[in-house]
Amino acid sequence: MSTPPAERKPLPFAANFAAGAIAGISEILTFYPLGVVKTRMQLDTGKSTQGVLGSFKTIIREEGVGRLYRGLVPPLLMEAPKRATKFAANDFWGKQFLALTGQKKMSQQLAIATGCAAGATESFVVVPFELVKIKLQDKSSTFAGPMDVVKQVVRKDGLLGLYAGMEATMWRHFWWNGGYFGCIFQVRSLLPKAETNKARLVNDLIAGTIGGLVGTAINTPFDVVKSRIQGSSKVPGVVPKYNWTYPALVTIFREEGPAALYKGFVPKVLRLAPGGGILLLVVEVTLNVFRQALGPPYI
Repeated sequence: MSTPPAERKPLPFAANFAAGAIAGISEILTFYPLGVVKTRMQLDTGKSTQGVLGSFKTIIREEGVGRLYRGLVPPLLMEAPKRATKFAANDFWGKQFLALTGQKKMSQQLAIATGCAAGATESFVVVPFELVKIKLQDKSSTFAGPMDVVKQVVRKDGLLGLYAGMEATMWRHFWWNGGYFGCIFQVRSLLPKAETNKARLVNDLIAGTIGGLVGTAINTPFDVVKSRIQGSSKVPGVVPKYNWTYPALVTIFREEGPAALYKGFVPKVLRLAPGGGILLLVVEVTLNVFRQALGPPYI
């Protein structure tokens, strides 16, 4: 006999961490080539002349199919701790904000605040991996592989060089997670109440997909800035053109127009909208497996 949801004991931190890791790896193996196309489009400082399909064709024709998976190792190594941190931090901050406000149930405002805090937490984990990925995905990249990127960056800029773009990455994850988790809360409340496990999974897929779409629409300008910062090389004695996030947003807007802030949006949303649904779906399925394995009072 299962425990009523209101009385169900929360799963341990390790279970939330493992569920997030499994979900993250599932998502990245499915959608990675779209991430490569997105980065290429964002690093292009001129006027875009081709869309997603054109970018795919150009990469395959000029560099081969394998280039679509260039830089896959850093995200794979990053994905488990990244997604695990995302969902575990969201669970942790949710409990903290509930205790701080004295509320018994999550609200829309708390869901957004929790997501933003989880995103800021997540950003500290991902920066070095993101830097290596961007360097490898750049069309002009001459690096032999992930470790070559690390060696050259550390040799030139020191260990802190691996954290170039930290501030921009924090804002990217802050706004995406706030939009994602805040939207999931709202969409779940609007959907018909799920009476079966299958219906609940369908609701999770819908909520996660819409959350991914909203999060992507909010954070794409910050992602463009992050790619520009991490894709550029530092020149001694020269102030970088793209340095801090909000001034960089203004620079791109002024020099390239507002559309430039949404470069790479189509491949990004094609990945992160369904990807957000898959993330939430896999997390919930995995957590349910843990509940069944651990038994009462977790089920």
